[in-house]
Amino acid sequence: MEQKKILIITYYWPPAGGPGVQRWLKFAKYLPEFGWKPIIFTPENPSYPLLDESLMKDVPKDLEIVKTKIWEPYQLAEKLNKSNKKFKAGQFDVGKNQSWKSKLSIWVRGNFFIPDARVFWVKPSTKFLEQYLNKNKIDVVVTSGPPHSLHLIGLHLKKKLPNLKWIADFRDPWTEISYYKHLKLTKSSDKKHRQLESDVFKTADITLATSYTDAENFRKNGANAICITNGFDETDASTALSMTKKNEQHSSQTLKPSNSQTLKPKFTLSYIGVLEQLRNPENLWKALDDLVKTNADFAENFNLKFVGRIDDKILHEIENSSLKNSIVNLGYLSHDKAINEMQSSDILLITNFPNESSKGIIPGKIFEYLATGKQIISFGPDQADVSIILDETNAGKHFSYTDSEKIKEFILEKFELWKNGNLLENTQNIEQFSRKNLTEKLAEILG
Repeated sequence: MEQKKILIITYYWPPAGGPGVQRWLKFAKYLPEFGWKPIIFTPENPSYPLLDESLMKDVPKDLEIVKTKIWEPYQLAEKLNKSNKKFKAGQFDVGKNQSWKSKLSIWVRGNFFIPDARVFWVKPSTKFLEQYLNKNKIDVVVTSGPPHSLHLIGLHLKKKLPNLKWIADFRDPWTEISYYKHLKLTKSSDKKHRQLESDVFKTADITLATSYTDAENFRKNGANAICITNGFDETDASTALSMTKKNEQHSSQTLKPSNSQTLKPKFTLSYIGVLEQLRNPENLWKALDDLVKTNADFAENFNLKFVGRIDDKILHEIENSSLKNSIVNLGYLSHDKAINEMQSSDILLITNFPNESSKGIIPGKIFEYLATGKQIISFGPDQADVSIILDETNAGKHFSYTDSEKIKEFILEKFELWKNGNLLENTQNIEQFSRKNLTEKLAEILG
């Protein structure tokens, strides 16, 4: 039987790094097993904040990839203020860290580029794809955002080709994401953002959400929304999973110290990924600082490991605390190496935005964390979707940004278990989050 064809419009594609690229990379990897031939439409000359060549191995050799050029204004923004490099990843300085240049740049970004700075790719892409779709039989078109500009491509195509089946995939919310309120929008700009979002919700045949709460919120705003979470790839995590099954008792792996420190195994809490100011768990750093000051045994045996890109201001604050001698900062590593660092940790840290509107955000890394079998400590709003997953899988504990003593109790409990060789890895019910099982669910939705 001939495979159906699905055209996936995505900005992030290897060699882009970070979690944004992996969702549709993994779907594209497994869709052929369920009767679908994926075709990728992506920019020829994108401005990626991170690169990860190791992800190229997941791109199927026979995958059709269509590319066109894009113009992005980031070079102009960076000339105005060097810190504007963060814009590429949807980040910027907040609060006391904002200079007047930062404030001006954020105002320009929010009001001149609606919904985002990739909006200049919309018209040429619509024109190109209208011709492409008329020449090629495509059964379904998917737009994946952010950048949410890509949903405007789907919106325009759907209006020109009403019989086109269009799926709008929201990896993150649009107007409900935490940094939206920091964009310094005028009333007219806010109205335009919300109107475009509403048009996408009401016009797309299906809106995909990555969390239970987001799907519910999207439905309230007129979308035919279905939740398919992100997940872990069995082929990426096979080593971790096999270690979990064999590792009935705790066994710390040796870290490579950043400055020729002792190779003695230590109780290691790790953050893997990008950490910006809006998701900074200051109460965790304070709890760890207190533990190092008051517990000599903990101080001697503790490592705080960072793998990825940590905001300079966050790192500076930690380095000027009692935690300075506990830090192992490995910087950005390839995806494969990052998974290895997860495995060599004892507790894995995940953070979310603190406000209630972000309780539906499920950071993609949680699923790879789950695959390692390690304990997870999470920060975000109360009753977050992440806490549901942690409870269901017995994988760790979720805290709000106002918790303090409970954090120390949790960490000390795990430290004592580690010290006595009893920090067991006992996650459960994680198969539902495998990329292959999630792709099967997607195929059922595609019809």
